[in-house]
Amino acid sequence: MRLTGFYPVIATARLRESHAFYTRHLDFETTFTSDWYVSLRRPGDSPYELALLDHTHPTLPEGHREPVRGLLLNFEVEDVDAEWDRLVVHAGLRPELPLRSEDFGQRHFIVSDPNGVLIDIITPIAPTAEYAGGYAETGG
Repeated sequence: MRLTGFYPVIATARLRESHAFYTRHLDFETTFTSDWYVSLRRPGDSPYELALLDHTHPTLPEGHREPVRGLLLNFEVEDVDAEWDRLVVHAGLRPELPLRSEDFGQRHFIVSDPNGVLIDIITPIAPTAEYAGGYAETGG
C-alpha cells in the first residue's frame, strides 16, 4: 500500500469547542468546515492533519456512532517547558499530568481537549540506561 496521506479523525459531540481548541491552542489551521466535519492542518515543512467529525453523522457505520474515548495524541515539540508555560500557565489549560521527566526518554505533560482526548506534549530526552537498550537503531 502506498499512502498519500494519513490523519486521525476524532468523532466528537463537541465539534465547535474542539475546532476552537485545536486552532487556538495547537496552531492548526482550518482547511474545510461544515456543520458536521472540520479538516485541520498544521502548516510547515511537514504539515500535520487532523479532522473532527460529528459522532452522529451517517458517514460512520451504525454501531460506531459514539464520541471518542481512550485516545492519546502525542505532540513532539522542541521545548516542552515553553509549551507548559504557554498552555498551562498562560492559557489556563488544566494539566491531567504535570510536567515531568520520564526515565524512558521523555519530558512531557498532558492536557485534554473538550472531548477528553489526552494531548501529550513531549520533548524527547536521553533515556536512562535501563531503557536505552529498548530503542531501535535508526539508519541515517
